[in-house]
Amino acid sequence: MNTAVATPPDLSIEIPADCAPTPQWFEDALATPREEGWVDSAGCPIHYFRWGDPARPGVLLLHGFLAHSRCFAFIAPFLAQDYHVVAYDFSGMGDSGEREAYPNEVRLQELKDVATHTGLFANGQKPTIIAHSYGGSVGLIAMEHCHEEFAGLVICDLMTLRPERLKEHLGDRDPSAPQRPRRPNKVYPDYATAKGRFVLSPPQKVNEPYLFDYMAFHSLKEVSGGWSWKFHPSVFERDGDPTEHLLAQTQRIVKAPGRIVIVYGEQSLLFDADSADYIRECGGTHIPMIEIPDARHHLMLDQPLAFVSVLRATLAL
Repeated sequence: MNTAVATPPDLSIEIPADCAPTPQWFEDALATPREEGWVDSAGCPIHYFRWGDPARPGVLLLHGFLAHSRCFAFIAPFLAQDYHVVAYDFSGMGDSGEREAYPNEVRLQELKDVATHTGLFANGQKPTIIAHSYGGSVGLIAMEHCHEEFAGLVICDLMTLRPERLKEHLGDRDPSAPQRPRRPNKVYPDYATAKGRFVLSPPQKVNEPYLFDYMAFHSLKEVSGGWSWKFHPSVFERDGDPTEHLLAQTQRIVKAPGRIVIVYGEQSLLFDADSADYIRECGGTHIPMIEIPDARHHLMLDQPLAFVSVLRATLAL
């Protein structure tokens, strides 16, 4: 088990200089002591943060595609009052290393390596996975292969649409073509230019501008010649037909072993009330589904405190 010491982050580094005015709760959350480290997973360094008392029940936080663990950096401290909380960057994203490929077994192995290294399996209490968007598909892999090691999975706004709505959403994209050719990330001459290219996917406004600024800053890194994205372009290369994968996702959710809970944004383009109805129609009447008002796909950027409250209540059940 890891025994590194948690320390308060330096907010002058953590919060970008151009950030919109930040509320006190946000600064207090970011100032909460945390451990930062890396664990080797099959030769790849995986970056993580850890909060709270290792003797408490564990919570493992999984971020979305091209995102990073800091999307939970202002959420996790609230959970850490009662839980031992860990968030990490998937390989190829955030501050983790990159790989040549990212098959399901690799994603599962790094999840288990981080959980083991940070002690989430060490106190005799099964940890719960909380996963946003793409992280939800990784969480499903964990439940499908080793659900007995976890207390459950909370899926937060993972794309789930009826087949006709999914095909409309994806448009005319050729499912057999790669999502994006592997090419180096563009280097922008300065931070302001790079930040100007930062967008959320799917595109949306955010209710809290300072959270957009925070996420943009930590999605970029300074490189030779300017600024560029932290994610590695290799993550765009995936095996199989993405449309078929997404069409199968509903049944994976419905049939997943263990406790499953779904949380989604009222105004999300990827999961809405019709998605909830579709899951029930497919046999998922046993799955609690909780809607957060005035939130879109990026729940933690739209309604961070409401999101915290829902997660706390879900974990307490």
